Amino acid sequence: MARIEPMLAKLVEKIPEPGACRGGCRYEPKLDGFRALGTVAERGAGLTSRTGKSLSAVFPEVRDALFDRLPECTVDGEIVHWTGQRFDFNALLRRNATRGGWRALELAAQEPAYLIVFDLLEIQGESLLRRPLTERRGRLEEVFADVPRPSLIQLGMQTADVEVAREWVEALGPLGVEGLVIKAADGAYTPAKRGWSKWRIRDTIDVIVGGVTGKATSPRELVLGRYDTAGRLVIVGRSTPLRTAEAADLAGRLHPAGPHHPWPETLPPRWGSRTRTRYVRVRPELVVEVSADVAQDQGRMRHPARYVRPRNDVGPEDVPVVPER
Repeated sequence: MARIEPMLAKLVEKIPEPGACRGGCRYEPKLDGFRALGTVAERGAGLTSRTGKSLSAVFPEVRDALFDRLPECTVDGEIVHWTGQRFDFNALLRRNATRGGWRALELAAQEPAYLIVFDLLEIQGESLLRRPLTERRGRLEEVFADVPRPSLIQLGMQTADVEVAREWVEALGPLGVEGLVIKAADGAYTPAKRGWSKWRIRDTIDVIVGGVTGKATSPRELVLGRYDTAGRLVIVGRSTPLRTAEAADLAGRLHPAGPHHPWPETLPPRWGSRTRTRYVRVRPELVVEVSADVAQDQGRMRHPARYVRPRNDVGPEDVPVVPER
């Protein structure tokens, strides 16, 4: 089977109503895991990441479960780890760091991962990419009707009822679900295209500005921090690009730091990147409110936060500390 690039989603600020999608909207929980395509062939199964990297050696229990449970096919899904109480992204990072081998096998026994499947792209040599989502979903449900339970391969949830989707957000958000993915019922599967939508659960939090990209007099992005339990100011994330008016307002509130600023001269790479970023350190005096999604690791953000406003009534000492790792 030729490699298929995963279909992508664009971020939206509101949950679309059912009539906003061609043929009606279908809603699925946005899980906090590793996107993966699973392929089952006559001689074995494999897992590949969104970027085409093989994940088979890193998640051998999922690879084996694919071969044992599914017919020859290609499926799209999300690899997750469930602790019994919530989804744990850190467990996936620990596994990914092994790059396979005995340590991956050891963690597979201690912290097994699951593949939550939400789309069927090929089945026994037949491509379904051009077929509507409703047909692909129906064929996928037929496949899972024959999957023995319990299994590390699970069928993802989907609904056409926006109120049910909102109930999922309320119930599953505290368990680590990031939001919703919204798809057109009549939509084909278009590899590498942002034909779906994603909506993230967000909350506002207070953070300390410890640096900026650009200049202190014309900031582009904010570098955000909090103190930890030992009294050290640590980087917890970055903001999305500032609007022109926001940058102009903040410029008058920011002051370059002296030589004793605790942060490094360049920022660590963002998730999925290896490039360090140069920035300007500023005096950690200004507290701002940002809107951040729930994809956080002990107070540290995996995605950029959206700047909301300065908190003139709050000092750095009032900002909650970062939990210990």
